[in-house]
Amino acid sequence: MEARLNLFAVPLAMKSLKHLVSAGKVMGESTLPAATQELVRLRASQINGCGFCTDMHTKDAAEAGETSVRLNLVAAWREATVFTDAERAALELTEQGTRIADAAGGVTDEAWANAAKHYDEEQLASLVSIIAFINAFNRLNVMVQQPAGDYQPGQFG
Repeated sequence: MEARLNLFAVPLAMKSLKHLVSAGKVMGESTLPAATQELVRLRASQINGCGFCTDMHTKDAAEAGETSVRLNLVAAWREATVFTDAERAALELTEQGTRIADAAGGVTDEAWANAAKHYDEEQLASLVSIIAFINAFNRLNVMVQQPAGDYQPGQFG
């Protein structure tokens, strides 16, 4: 399987991706726990059907020490007992922020308030940004049908 368009071979796409990746690196400076960041990226990627990002963030999270049990249960986090209340709030915000078109009001006040109980303003800003960025990457990869399975942890630096 090959992608419809090789984003790495088109100068304009590469320039755009370079800026997107660069802006996304800022979230790594946040105090939002790294595990939460990867869980959020993984859950949004699952919702969006982005095989490439699901592969990438599962492998990156495992490489960083995340357990296979937690990774396997991200899609069923509501029924799983392995996530903290803070992680559950982040996953709910991720789902609502990713499925904006499915909800008349977007993210509910309840979901926002629950996340705000667990995260300070900088962490909330990081969480919102991570959700927005992963959704952008998911859409790029889904549109070009970027193949999944070959990603190696740390491949993109």
